[in-house]
Amino acid sequence: MGVEASKLGKNLKRIRIAKGITQGDIVRKLGVGRGFISNIENGKANPTLTTITKLAKALGVPTDELLK
Repeated sequence: MGVEASKLGKNLKRIRIAKGITQGDIVRKLGVGRGFISNIENGKANPTLTTITKLAKALGVPTDELLK
């Protein structure tokens, strides 16, 4: 995947850990597999805009915070 996917993954992991949210918490909120969240965090998945929006909502941050 590209640089953007890597940035998204790093931001997702950083924010998630800072807020004390586990991958399992995100999995339950979004109804996706843990492997999918792990792949996003590792820059191996390219989620849709809809998924990025759901991730931001689950983390309680604006969508652009994940894309910086």
